[in-house]
Amino acid sequence: MSDPAQRYYKVHAEKFQRDTLNVDMTPLYDRFLPHLPESGHILDAGCGPGRDGRAFLERGFRITAFDASSVMAKLAEKHIGQPVEVMRFQDIEWTNRFDGVWACTSLLHVPRAELPDVLCRLTRTLKSGGVLFASFKYGCGERVDQGRHFTDLDEDALALLLDQTDDFQTIETWTSCDLRPGRESNRWLNTLLRSR
Repeated sequence: MSDPAQRYYKVHAEKFQRDTLNVDMTPLYDRFLPHLPESGHILDAGCGPGRDGRAFLERGFRITAFDASSVMAKLAEKHIGQPVEVMRFQDIEWTNRFDGVWACTSLLHVPRAELPDVLCRLTRTLKSGGVLFASFKYGCGERVDQGRHFTDLDEDALALLLDQTDDFQTIETWTSCDLRPGRESNRWLNTLLRSR
């Protein structure tokens, strides 16, 4: 994570947690979790303040969580009650470990040129037939907002990205509105992928 992004989350992490902690993510969980075995192991990749990791633990799953922001990782540790690693997607080295990868609003911070390698790294973390969920702000291109890098994708851009990796089979791709109150006009591109 770049220094400006680190500074952003150092200042805004607690507000980000307050704004997102109580968002009902059930519609997304209901599409992801049925593809996993009971008590399966989930990698919460770019976990933020730990909202989703805690929800998965409460549903009987095991989780491993990481975030590139040390401040976010500390908030997540308190929220989920277990250690959270400080690392970037580009540093992932796990192999054949997880039943699912949850990358909700986190891969969007990876530069477009680095996404094929990151997807390959995520593929290697999965057991055979494992499933990855990812979401991106809907659009096409890259931008910087208050020091944070964003890679926005639409369906065509996602298809081009997946053609570069050939590691996943698409289960489904869909758009949704932002679940946070007052942001319903923001659109998200969601994808559910199975490792080959």
